[in-house]
Amino acid sequence: MASSDLLATWRRVKIGEIAKPIRRVVLVEAGNLYRTMGVKWWGLGAYERESKPGHAISATKMYAVKPGDLVINKIWVRHGSSAIVGNELDGCVVTADFPTFELDNRLILRKWLTHMFKTEWFWTECDAMSRGTSGRQRIDPRAYLEIEIPLPPLDEQRRIVARIEALAGRIAEAQGLQRTAINEAEALVSAYARKALAEIDAEITELRDWLSPDREGIQTGPFGAQLGAGDFRDEGVPILTIGNVQYGGLETSDLRHVSEEKARRLSRFIVQEGDILFARMGTVGRCCVVPQEAAGWLFNYHLIRVALDRNRIDPKFIHWTLRSSPDVEKHLSNTIRGATRQGVNSAIVGGLPCRVPSLPQQNYLVAYLDDLHARSVGITGLQESTQAELAALLPAVLDKAFRGEL
Repeated sequence: MASSDLLATWRRVKIGEIAKPIRRVVLVEAGNLYRTMGVKWWGLGAYERESKPGHAISATKMYAVKPGDLVINKIWVRHGSSAIVGNELDGCVVTADFPTFELDNRLILRKWLTHMFKTEWFWTECDAMSRGTSGRQRIDPRAYLEIEIPLPPLDEQRRIVARIEALAGRIAEAQGLQRTAINEAEALVSAYARKALAEIDAEITELRDWLSPDREGIQTGPFGAQLGAGDFRDEGVPILTIGNVQYGGLETSDLRHVSEEKARRLSRFIVQEGDILFARMGTVGRCCVVPQEAAGWLFNYHLIRVALDRNRIDPKFIHWTLRSSPDVEKHLSNTIRGATRQGVNSAIVGGLPCRVPSLPQQNYLVAYLDDLHARSVGITGLQESTQAELAALLPAVLDKAFRGEL
């Protein structure tokens, strides 16, 4: 049958023609434990949230769901918060904010809806049916049932669902190969850097041996008592925090600022070109070299600034050492404890081990590793661009599917 003939068999029906409201009331008792569930945005499915004792639930009644039910979050349905309940959620309960519907399986496949919930046009329909002026527009379940959807015969639904899933599988496979290529390129650079740094013929010294004699060498940024919430503004002197420091350099797309008057009072916490900024929380050891355009900016208490003696050491060499040296990795592993490693301080950073050759040798190693990194960035940049293209394919597939073009 030609595609035009198949399309002629399609109908547009209201959701209310294939789904009916169902409320399975569960009276909440203080001594019982209740498994609760939620519905993710953008059609990403239902999930189990947490188990709560009855005495911790303010409602006097909840509502049970069963596999195959259609459940929505009426607050966020405009953001794609519709899902089909899976077998693993059998026995879960929801509040009144999660209207539940039984499907007519003689007319519709669950997977047809599951894929439809990921489409932008369906989100738009839900948004149009929502009401309210705040950021929490709720949909009336009766309005949800008025939304019209495409409904081909069951055999055609099965054919299209199979086609969607085959294409989605190929896209996922291609994305996996791209991610593997990116990881391998990054791992290759890391391996070369570790090997080059481990083979340096020099005595192990400590980072504090290479600090600037003219400045406070290692310093943690100012604490909250010196910078309150009211000090930040849209313009003035930028202040760097942990999110701005990446291994590849400073990420400056989202900067906070303080007034110039406040910056003058905190002038000892200003960075200069060539300083190293070292993360002391979260991903400990993440660091970067301060570029020329960031000279004169402030840094906050999530960071430690290292001011180096530029006459004896290349900051980029120390950057490579801190991010790739097996000596540094071992030192941090042995010195710092805890999941977030919040114990990093100036003394620990000052004690980081360094094998430092002559300045010409440092410059040679930096040039070699920077070139290798640039080649890797070229590869990963191309791969990540392809990743973005692949990610856009599935929405395009779904758009075609529900227009009868697949």
